[in-house]
Amino acid sequence: MKINVGGIDRVLRIVVGLGLIAWALVGGPVWAWIGLVPLATGTSGRCPAYLPFGFSTCKLADK
Repeated sequence: MKINVGGIDRVLRIVVGLGLIAWALVGGPVWAWIGLVPLATGTSGRCPAYLPFGFSTCKLADK
């Protein structure tokens, strides 16, 4: 799968993912572990949900 997450999108995913995981670790709700998903997609640069729509926020993916 090509890299389809770039720039600000990637940074936001990582920050939100880490925030949710930290919240879960300090006693937040169980659903806060969903932060693993944006963390994984942000660090890998690949988002499977973008594929069916042909969407990409990575400028290098078009080259």
